[in-house]
Amino acid sequence: MELSTKIKSPVRCNTVENQRLRWERKWSRTAKELVETEQRYSEQLELIKSYFIDILKAKGTLKEDTRKAVFGSLESICLVNQTLLVYLEEGKFGIGFEEFCPHLHLYASYAENMEYAVKVLQEQIRKNKAFVRFKKLQESRPEFMGMKLEDLLPLPMQRIYKYKHFLEDLTANTSPDSTEFKQLTKAVNAVYEVSQHIQDRARSHENYLQMLRVQKLLKGRKTKVLASGRWFLKEGWLTVVPHKGEEVKHRMCFLFSDILLLAKPCHSLHPLHAGKFDCQSVYPLIECRVEKVFGHTRSQGGLISLTFEREKLLLMSNDQGNVNDWYRCLSAAIGQLKSRITVVHKKHNQGGRAQQYKDAITSLETISDASQNRKKQNLRQKRDKSENSNSQCSSFENESHVSKRRKLTENPSERFLERQNTHEVESSACTIL
Repeated sequence: MELSTKIKSPVRCNTVENQRLRWERKWSRTAKELVETEQRYSEQLELIKSYFIDILKAKGTLKEDTRKAVFGSLESICLVNQTLLVYLEEGKFGIGFEEFCPHLHLYASYAENMEYAVKVLQEQIRKNKAFVRFKKLQESRPEFMGMKLEDLLPLPMQRIYKYKHFLEDLTANTSPDSTEFKQLTKAVNAVYEVSQHIQDRARSHENYLQMLRVQKLLKGRKTKVLASGRWFLKEGWLTVVPHKGEEVKHRMCFLFSDILLLAKPCHSLHPLHAGKFDCQSVYPLIECRVEKVFGHTRSQGGLISLTFEREKLLLMSNDQGNVNDWYRCLSAAIGQLKSRITVVHKKHNQGGRAQQYKDAITSLETISDASQNRKKQNLRQKRDKSENSNSQCSSFENESHVSKRRKLTENPSERFLERQNTHEVESSACTIL
């Protein structure tokens, strides 16, 4: 038994040692590639800063706001990456990226400004002849290796994606017990968030360009393709299977995340709309059910059935792959749309229930307050009635007491004097008349 353990232990040591050596080799290879590519990237940033930004700033070929709109935060990114390169060349990867990550917001703001920067650059190329001459002269320098300014501006966004892969490889081949592992792990998470944000922005911009292209392909302005939350998915030719007695219709189909648009081509000799399409119908996908009628096998072509609330549509293609692609895209779009609306309804219902609960509590509180007010009012009324009745009783007693006293005090002599006084008054009145 002891002999077996003595034999196995060297094998285990060799296995662990071999694994450690493989990690070290991978780590060294990744680190070397990271440093070399970072050196080239820093050189490119420095070239853009020296030959474009600094000279434009000195000559005044572009106004300050226009220059800032085109180049954004590129100068700040250049300074930050020079500091990072110093750490990387010294082999301090964890500390270098720990100092670099707080400045990742510069890359995020640069990516957000990219669309506007390209627009301003194209406008200057159309209008500013002096800038066009300067741009061509600088691009012809051998340091840029034939790259144009339009190719140089997206370099920071491309570099962020490479940072993500480099950091993942370094973290995977670093000992979890080391301090550098914790630093690289934080850097991976920070770079991933920024790269995801940049990727979402790029995808949104690409979707906008696609929808704008489709909008320009459609004749007239009745059909509005551009809408918030809408995504372009697919386009292509399909045949609409007609009802009895009608001709076959070839339609260009544009699939979006919430609608299916069918259009026919305009006449090729039309002076204004040649090469455009005339929208024939728009179908909402929320009320659609899709089925593949045939095309399950490897037979030629296939048929897709789309059932709406008041209409049924049959789309056909002679290409089996085309049918499968359309069926898959339609099914995915309908499923995602319905699931998204279901989630919205659930949130709305939860919010409605919460509001109902609040309203119920409010109504109960109102009812309780009203009942308490009624009780208080009834008590006041009873108190007032009792006080009124007491006052009436006291006044009646006072009046009766006064009348009795008057009766008692009245004697025959007083009655005689009163009668005599009244008689004198009447006689004097007669004399005056």
